Amino acid sequence: MNILSDPLTLTMAVLALLIVGISKGGMGGGLGVLGVPLMALTMPPAQAAAILLPILCVMDLMALKAFWKRWSWAHLQQLLPAALLGIAIGALTFTYFRASDVRLLVGLIAVGFALNYWFKPFQRLAMGKPGAKSGIFWGSIAGFTSFVAHAGGPPVNIYLLPQKLDKTVYQATTVLFFTIVNYVKLIPYAALGQFNSTNLSTSVLLLPIAAFGIWLGYKLHHRVPEKQFFQVAYVFLFLTGCKLMVDGISGLATVTKSLL
Repeated sequence: MNILSDPLTLTMAVLALLIVGISKGGMGGGLGVLGVPLMALTMPPAQAAAILLPILCVMDLMALKAFWKRWSWAHLQQLLPAALLGIAIGALTFTYFRASDVRLLVGLIAVGFALNYWFKPFQRLAMGKPGAKSGIFWGSIAGFTSFVAHAGGPPVNIYLLPQKLDKTVYQATTVLFFTIVNYVKLIPYAALGQFNSTNLSTSVLLLPIAAFGIWLGYKLHHRVPEKQFFQVAYVFLFLTGCKLMVDGISGLATVTKSLL
């Protein structure tokens, strides 16, 4: 679908890009996960992910320059091979997912991320310093969720946060991780026909919105209390995830009924 022809769809896309840009620009917290769920409210989730990916790749290069060579190779060596496996699994199973399946999955990711932010169950389970097995597990989950909905942040955070890395090293490690992951995802996305002329032209048109969002995130970082910002944002994420779950379950029920 051409999102420029529908005001509501365009509004959701602009809002999603602003939030992703704000997250990248200084507010942090992994709110970029809200991008696909917001856009998926008014368009197929696969199209939303395809439109966002080239924009994320441009953003990653901007962030990579700021944190050049400050990352931890030791942690990346644990995460990256597993993430590539997760991407491969996502690519191989892509054709088996209906739009309703993806909406349900994206909704579960969004709701789970919000609940983890509020109650932190995974942080409690990951007390201490996770070992190689933990890195492989969370890296593969990050690769898969990143492929489906650009939502690899939560699994990576669950692995890295207990490591007690220096703040700059932590940020640089996540930046390089997602730069590599997002550029690798370009290959299966292209092979699956996700980069048609409509999606790519939409990405180009929305790129300035994302750039403005980065600038806005930098400004908000210095002016808006972070706690209040995230309280509102995660409520929004939770409600969006619930809506997508309802839509996904409804779609699955319709498909099941037609088969009976």
